Amino acid sequence: MTSKPYVIAIMLFATINGIFSPFVGAMIPFVLVLMPEFFLQSLSVLLFICSILLSTLTLILGGIPAALYERFSGAKEPNEISMWLWLAGVGLLTLPAAVNFIQFGL
Repeated sequence: MTSKPYVIAIMLFATINGIFSPFVGAMIPFVLVLMPEFFLQSLSVLLFICSILLSTLTLILGGIPAALYERFSGAKEPNEISMWLWLAGVGLLTLPAAVNFIQFGL
């Protein structure tokens, strides 16, 4: 089984969630606590790092159901079911950003 189409779709959903999510503003306090002096220089850098952090968080949280499935099923490598679970998890986390994505578009 090739997982390339699944990984591309997962990364696309995570990127959409990172850029268009309404929760990007909620990430600002976390980033400012990590490195306050560095990000006070530029608002665009601050929002960019918040977007990357949110995309990474989407990938991690979306992969939890797939990891639990692989753990309990005893799978040694990712299979089609675990990739679908990961895609579904990331897709569910991307739903709030989908409204902004459809409104603004690419």
